[in-house]
Amino acid sequence: MDSGIITIFLPLALAIVMAGLGLELRPRDFARVAKHPKAVILALVCQLLVLTSIAFIICKLLALPPLLAVGLMLLAASPGGPTANLFSYLYKGDIALNITLTAVNSVIAAFTLPLIVNFAILYFMQDGQQVGLQFAKIVQVFLIILIPVCIGMLIRHYAENVAEKLNKPVRIFALVFLILIIIGALTKERHNIMEYIGQVGLATMLFCILSLAVGYFVPRLFGINNFQAKACAFEIGIHNSTLAMTIALTVMASPVIAMPAAIYSIFMYIFAALFGTLINRVHRDENPAEVSSLTAPES
Repeated sequence: MDSGIITIFLPLALAIVMAGLGLELRPRDFARVAKHPKAVILALVCQLLVLTSIAFIICKLLALPPLLAVGLMLLAASPGGPTANLFSYLYKGDIALNITLTAVNSVIAAFTLPLIVNFAILYFMQDGQQVGLQFAKIVQVFLIILIPVCIGMLIRHYAENVAEKLNKPVRIFALVFLILIIIGALTKERHNIMEYIGQVGLATMLFCILSLAVGYFVPRLFGINNFQAKACAFEIGIHNSTLAMTIALTVMASPVIAMPAAIYSIFMYIFAALFGTLINRVHRDENPAEVSSLTAPES
């Protein structure tokens, strides 16, 4: 992949994708947290603490090479995105909860992602300074994640008709961009791709399955209903691999670090679809009129 494309096109394209995420958000999506905090807090704890711990354990148990270990931790630190909303819609989850989690997680990730990645670099790599996220790069990550989302929200707030018109084209662009960045990352490392699949394929599969399982069963253990638990599962289990790959290729300048996210992107859709189908079959006898407490009127 040409260096000019990496340094200019990828951040710009990702900014469009993140702005597209903002087009789906409103201030009230953040306000729901105060009204109904339980599901949101549980999902965020799973995302920020449980999943990063699971990713770390996978790295240790499978003895991943340092750069691939950092890549898996980067993936774990990446928030969910619009794809989670799509799966929640397809498999009858609480889309309002998905949108709320996406809104909150996108803001939090601007701060937590650099911390988690720097920890991974310090732990797994002896020469971490070569790819570390120093202050300037942390600011870059912050800008990549947060500013475009805010721009998208402003468009939604002040020109909703424009936001509606932009929504579908940006979604299509996001999908095409994801495919192109996967192809680009794999092409860049085409001579070593089979080796990377052998090294990190099992790790990304395990991480994908465990992300979905944790996202569903932990909320259920704490009394969250099936409707909302499915939303949590997709939000937590479907990471923003586009963001992870772009940060790896641009901010960290490492195609190898992008490999876990690229390979994960292939498994993600397969396992999310299987998981959604399985959960819906298991709970097919439940009341289909179950209503989310997030969208129900206040008593």
